[in-house]
Amino acid sequence: MKITYLGHASLGIEIQGKNIIVDPFISGNELAKHIDVNSLKADYILVTHAHGDHILDVETIAKNTGAVIVSNAEITDYYAAKGFNTHPMNHGGSWQFDFGKVKYVTALHSSSFPDGSNGGQPGGFVIETDEKNIYIAGIPH
Repeated sequence: MKITYLGHASLGIEIQGKNIIVDPFISGNELAKHIDVNSLKADYILVTHAHGDHILDVETIAKNTGAVIVSNAEITDYYAAKGFNTHPMNHGGSWQFDFGKVKYVTALHSSSFPDGSNGGQPGGFVIETDEKNIYIAGIPH
């Protein structure tokens, strides 16, 4: 497992040959100005909540890579309506992906899209792999 801090609350994670990006806020992030968002590889995009500083580059990365957007039902419905590949999760639920098991857990925060759409309840992720486990809290910074 390789974890790369991309600035703000965004991470790049490589697990078993799969590329995961968490909360992609890159193109508008001063700490990530050295990163070309169009060069990022992603098989999955994990979104903790719908605030602009966590979703800014979701659509760009998903368009460029065909990545599956993983989040709660409201967030995945929002992106599915735009034609993106999504995988909805419920709080407390888990799913065995090709890189490991992901559990969607409660996070205490708000969650609305910049356009005012409801982002549902925010969440975090517990990723369990053969290599290591990681907990992504899904809370503000």
